[in-house]
Amino acid sequence: MAIVGTTIFSHILPVIFGFFALVLIISGSLEEDNAKLGLGVALFIIACVFPYAILSVLV
Repeated sequence: MAIVGTTIFSHILPVIFGFFALVLIISGSLEEDNAKLGLGVALFIIACVFPYAILSVLV
């Protein structure tokens, strides 16, 4: 039986983080704002690594 909350960490939060990361990357590149661009790239990397880090601890 799956632990309650694994769906949130594996399917919902990475999609939300990824969406905001893409918005920040596009906004940062169009406005030539390196802070937004860097934050978007960092958030995208976190969205990619987040499920593996959390789920390896939970399961």
